[in-house]
Amino acid sequence: MGGVRTGGDDVAVLLRSRGEPDCFAELFERYFAALHGYASRRLDGAGGDDVAAETFLIAFRQRDRFDPDRGSVRAWLYGIATNLIRARRREEAQGYLAYARAAARPPADPRHEEQTTDRVAAAAARGRIVAALAGLPARDRDALLLVVWGELSHEETAAALGVPVGTVGSRLNRARRKIRAALDDVDPTRPAERTANHG
Repeated sequence: MGGVRTGGDDVAVLLRSRGEPDCFAELFERYFAALHGYASRRLDGAGGDDVAAETFLIAFRQRDRFDPDRGSVRAWLYGIATNLIRARRREEAQGYLAYARAAARPPADPRHEEQTTDRVAAAAARGRIVAALAGLPARDRDALLLVVWGELSHEETAAALGVPVGTVGSRLNRARRKIRAALDDVDPTRPAERTANHG
């Protein structure tokens, strides 16, 4: 299919797939890579393949239950993926903590002092972000990472999590306060956020 794909187009494909199951492959092609990337980042690379594949398996089996009045197909898919990641919550948190520990270690080759100092500073900042992510309540982390890594709008995030848009805003504010505190009042989550008006 050519042209710009819209949420309405996704709904049309999903509804058509109820009678023509092969059509569902279009949604797989559109969203697999993005969902894989989101799951891989949340699970530190481990389990991204499984979560992305299982998301589409569940979505295909439950396509008759999709309600376009409750949100976009994209938000629905991210909601399924987030639920699967929740089932791996311990694995996710352990991945963040392992990354933070690794970032705190000095590099093995300190010969290039200036580059090494820059790398150590960057690794320390990443380590603080990751440790802060690990310490967030699960629901706040879900909201933050759907917006920042999943690039969902506040409305899509609300649909994915099954909560009001205002709840998403509250969770994001709490999460960002903790991240800012870990980074001495710098908020690295702002540039990647998509606004509520994003299409």
